[in-house]
Amino acid sequence: MQRMKKSRREFIRLAATSSLAAGIAPAVMGADRTQYLKARKYGPVSPNDTIRVGTIGMGIMGFGDSDLVTRSPGAELVAVADCYDGRLTHAKEMFGSGLFTTRDYREIIAREDVDAVIIATPDHWHVPIALEALQAGKHVYLEKPAVHKIEEGPVLVKAAKESGKVLQVGSQRVSSVVYAKAKELYESGIIGELNMIEARYNRHSALGAWQYTLPLDASPETIDWDRFLGNAPKRPFDPIRFFRWRNYWDYGTGVGGDLFVHLFSGIHFVLGSNGPERVMSTGGLRYWKDGRDVPDVMLGVYDYPENDNHPAFTMSLQVNFADGSGGDESFRFVGSDGIIIIDWNGLTVKREPMTEPSENEVFRGWNSVRTFSNDMQAQLLREFRAKGPAPEVTKPEDIVFRPERGYNEQYEHFQNFFESIRTGKPVVEDAVFGYRAAAPALLSNMSYIDQKPYKWDPEKMTIVS
Repeated sequence: MQRMKKSRREFIRLAATSSLAAGIAPAVMGADRTQYLKARKYGPVSPNDTIRVGTIGMGIMGFGDSDLVTRSPGAELVAVADCYDGRLTHAKEMFGSGLFTTRDYREIIAREDVDAVIIATPDHWHVPIALEALQAGKHVYLEKPAVHKIEEGPVLVKAAKESGKVLQVGSQRVSSVVYAKAKELYESGIIGELNMIEARYNRHSALGAWQYTLPLDASPETIDWDRFLGNAPKRPFDPIRFFRWRNYWDYGTGVGGDLFVHLFSGIHFVLGSNGPERVMSTGGLRYWKDGRDVPDVMLGVYDYPENDNHPAFTMSLQVNFADGSGGDESFRFVGSDGIIIIDWNGLTVKREPMTEPSENEVFRGWNSVRTFSNDMQAQLLREFRAKGPAPEVTKPEDIVFRPERGYNEQYEHFQNFFESIRTGKPVVEDAVFGYRAAAPALLSNMSYIDQKPYKWDPEKMTIVS
């Protein structure tokens, strides 16, 4: 098996310089050498195939997801649930007075006119509601991270499999044309043999750091506090915890579950990876000391084992909520022959060929030759010159891909969800994929809290003791 993998990689490296150089480079000839990636087109849907959706949790993601439902062919938003009355009022203002609204999500699950539910609640409610919805025969769109606690993963995977219903986790990058192109490029071998991935997701604002605005009418009368708490520790009413729940371990999963999980999802999709085998993280609460108990800076380091789709490699992830540069996001898939860079605008391939050192570099550069005797230096110089000049290597042009203006990968993700419900086609981000993306993010949190690395079996999806 090892020999077969090595031969494949050697073939890929040879093919990359021929087929890709011939196939991609001419396509980007032009002033800016940019190709534009097109979204799929979606036509009308038969009324018999209409999917009726209920959204549970009407925070930022809940409203955004619900809006995309109303823009999707053959989908209808019929009900929403939230623990804050103001959001239920605004849901009717935004989606129509005929919309059914409730504080009790169970009323939505019980409705016969609801085919699928979106679960966009705080993280600690993800699995409990998903289990109830699946048991009731509903399809489930489950916002990331799939689980709040790592031990919930096997329970969710089992329930999804036994239900026969579609469960898609809501990390939309796996449906993006940009990540599909990155996957195609990686598999072509254009960057040689992968050895490292670097990814960062930095922010520099109060809202980016989850200091969301509180409504003026927040009170025990307008908020169902006990329902919000659910299985979390009981405590007195606190509107800050309700509206800024991501800042607390009781309800959220910190930067690991909110942002690292996006990075893991994209990486696993591009590489066909099941996850790391070792997880280490560190960080701290460096700037946003507002009562939160999750860090605002986190660094993670991960060792990925070799599998049939990729060699062993090391990965580093970073989140900083007080990045004085203004914040940014970037992926770098680093290979022996080049890199694929993904950012907000699309992706770029850069290649810098490995070259033979020049005479000047060998004999007058930062090299040990300078420490040898004059006779040895002269002997080495004669041998070097006898070999003749090294062949010239031309640096390939950068390759740039951008999605078309107005492209929305989250909309694309929902169309994949609806298509799977109608046709039975597997979703790209099912419960297993979602758990494999969430688990290393949660292990990052555990490593940070416990101040120790964790070993993980990405195939069996279990912690290795």
